[in-house]
Amino acid sequence: MGDPDIMDTWATSSLTPEIACGWEDDPGLFEATFPMDLRPQGHDIIRTWLFSTMVRSHYEFAQAPWRNAALSGWILDPDRKKMSKSKGNVVVPTELLEQHSPDAVRYWAASARPGTDTAFDVAQMKVGRRLAIKLLNASRFALGFAVDRRTGTTTLSDPSDVTEILDRSMLAGLSDLVTDATAAFEEFDYARALERTEGWFWAFCDDYLELVKTRAYGEGDYSPAEIASARAALDLALSVLLRLFAPFLPFTCEEVWSWWMSGSVHRTTWPTTAELAVPTTGATPEALAVASTVLSGIRGAKSAAKVSMRNPVDRVVVTEMADRLELLGLVAGDVRDAGRVSVLDSVEGDEPSVEVVLGDPEQ
Repeated sequence: MGDPDIMDTWATSSLTPEIACGWEDDPGLFEATFPMDLRPQGHDIIRTWLFSTMVRSHYEFAQAPWRNAALSGWILDPDRKKMSKSKGNVVVPTELLEQHSPDAVRYWAASARPGTDTAFDVAQMKVGRRLAIKLLNASRFALGFAVDRRTGTTTLSDPSDVTEILDRSMLAGLSDLVTDATAAFEEFDYARALERTEGWFWAFCDDYLELVKTRAYGEGDYSPAEIASARAALDLALSVLLRLFAPFLPFTCEEVWSWWMSGSVHRTTWPTTAELAVPTTGATPEALAVASTVLSGIRGAKSAAKVSMRNPVDRVVVTEMADRLELLGLVAGDVRDAGRVSVLDSVEGDEPSVEVVLGDPEQ
């Protein structure tokens, strides 16, 4: 039987901020760190740990011991029951870390929204591992044009180097992402920041990298300025994406950062929209969106015909609204190269469509 002389008062647990900040032991540290900024905790101990900690601080210092409290949910087992050592349904993470990588496990954990119970899900860890691998591969491609920067401190390309509409459009969309991710973090909604960053990144890889690849390699009939624009845009995008992903994929981002930057990605500044300031003419995410739509139509036609994505296309006819056709005209060169299109025509109309006439695969 339990000892009847023991009273559970949370006596020392209610003083965790004070103890951690050096109260009575280190006045300088206490002055610099108390009250704390954030108390992260589970929602099941609001009436105990959070309440008792608040009461002690109120009566001792006449203030709250932290500025914000973030409530996490429970981790649930496959039967939707709370994982607990007493129930014996917990999972030791060591094997998961070895099998899927620490970044993949962290990705799964960061996908859990604050205050929401989350099921233990190995499949989500596999998604995180694929994301980390994709980030490594995309980084290798982007840095392939900056190999001379791998030693010493790197100076990022200036936004003024970005002259092409497709590149400006991509950076404009990335600027919107920085705004959204920053706002989400300010509200402690890290899961939203991850969701938004991940979604943008996959579209960036599927569409922009394919559209800009030929120009970035310097192939085709492109001027030095047009080639430099693609490479500068890739530099800027990679720098920002690594910093956005760093809280979620810390080891992957640190590794890539070390390939071309000095210091740690985790000690550098958070990205801002000022870094991505581009000339306003044509610098809207819509230009890239139009190019992506047409490229998707070309890919769809090739898939339906069961031919390689490198199969040439004799002619593409795009039917769109006038304003979108105008944007398409500004990025037509990249679209033609990405789809291997000989002739790209456009027709104004209310019913958007992409008609594709495939060429001879032997060409």
